[in-house]
Amino acid sequence: MINNIVINIEGLTKTYDKFTAVDEISFTVNEGEVFALLGPNGAGKTTTVEIIECLKTPDKGKVEIFGIDLKDKKKQNDVKRKIGVMPQNFNAFDWLTVKENLEYFKDLYSSKISTDELINRVGLGEKMNSMYKTLSGGTKQRVGIAISLINEPELLFLDEPTAGLDPQARRETWNLIRKLKEQGKTIFLTTHYMEEAQELSDRILIIIEGKIVAGGSPNELIENYGGNKSVILKNCNKKILEDRGIKYETGMENQIQIIFDNNEQLFNILSAVTDDPNVEIEIKKPNLDEAFLNLTGRRINAEGLAK
Repeated sequence: MINNIVINIEGLTKTYDKFTAVDEISFTVNEGEVFALLGPNGAGKTTTVEIIECLKTPDKGKVEIFGIDLKDKKKQNDVKRKIGVMPQNFNAFDWLTVKENLEYFKDLYSSKISTDELINRVGLGEKMNSMYKTLSGGTKQRVGIAISLINEPELLFLDEPTAGLDPQARRETWNLIRKLKEQGKTIFLTTHYMEEAQELSDRILIIIEGKIVAGGSPNELIENYGGNKSVILKNCNKKILEDRGIKYETGMENQIQIIFDNNEQLFNILSAVTDDPNVEIEIKKPNLDEAFLNLTGRRINAEGLAK
C-alpha cells in the first residue's frame, strides 16, 4: 500500500436548515486503496462525497484533494480533471448503444482515450452494440463505471454502485472494482452492504447520522467489535467435553456452543470430538454485520434502512 494521502478531511460539517447531514467528520484516503464509507441511507455518505467532488460547499471544515484545498475555487477544476464519478442511480441514454453512449461522453470531456479500450477495460465487448435500455442492471453499472473512467482519473468515486442489483450482478461489479484497484486506481466507495465493504475495502469508515462511529480495516473492525468466535456442535457427547474441562453452553435443537479466543483453544475443542463420526461441527466467526450491530445496536436491511 502506498501511503500517499489523496484525500484529507478535517472537521467537515454540512447542514440543511436545522438538519446536520455531516457532523465534524475527519479522515484520510491513501493512494491505491479501496476506501469504503459504510452506513445506512441518510447517514451522510452521499453528502460527504458530493462535497469532495466539488458539487457542494461545506459549512465548515477542511477538504484537501491531491493536496489542493477546495476552498480555492479556482483550483477546483484541477481536482475535477483528476477524479471520476459514478453517482447513485446512474443512468445513460436509453436509445443509444453502449459504444454510442461512451463516444458521446468521450466527446463531451474531449477525452483522447480509445472507446474500444474503455469497453475492453470493463468487459463490455459483447454488449458494445446493444442499446442501453436493453441491458441488465449489472451491465448498466459497468457502463456507468466506464463513463467515470473516460477522463482517465486517478481517483474514482462509486456511490452505492451495486444498490438494487441481484447477487450475481453485484459480484460481477465487485470483480470489476477489484480489477480497477489492480490497475492502480484509488477508489472511494459508499455502500450500505456489509458484505460488499468487507469483501472490497482496505479500510472502512462507519458513519451514522452524520457522525463517524468507527474506522479501520475489515479485520480490525471485526476483531475489535465483532464479538466472540465459537464452535457449534451437534450430536456431541457432552461427557467428552466435560472430561477435557471444556466449558460449553447448550442451545436449541441439542446444539452445543463453545466460545474460543485463539487457535490453541480451537484445536483442543476439535481434537476432543473429531473421533466421533456422528458429531457435526460448525466454526462460527463474527463478520462485519455483527460488528456493526455491536457498535450501533442496529442492522441495515437490503433497502439500506437501519433497524
